[in-house]
Amino acid sequence: MADNKLSDLSMDFAVRILHLCDSLKGHYALVNQLERSATSIGANIREANYAHSRADFISKLQIALKECYETEYWLELIMKAELAVADTISPLMHDCGVIRRMLVSSVNTAKTNQ
Repeated sequence: MADNKLSDLSMDFAVRILHLCDSLKGHYALVNQLERSATSIGANIREANYAHSRADFISKLQIALKECYETEYWLELIMKAELAVADTISPLMHDCGVIRRMLVSSVNTAKTNQ
């Protein structure tokens, strides 16, 4: 059940990031990096659901976690550079943090049960 929630949250998050990226003009490299890292979170969570082994499952979730940290960086950069208003970025930062904490918990649980 938690995996479905995590998958759903990451999908909704990626959609919201894509909408943000549509509004950023003239920062193609930054937008590309943000789109790639944010959409990779959910893709790796989905892949983890079909892992070949417990180690593969953990590896996919750890990749998703790394992408989550990268996404937080890009969002923070956008906010500090004032490329978007804080009211737009803050909820995304919050949701990225929620996903990150869920991933950390899932990785720790998977490692404990290994």
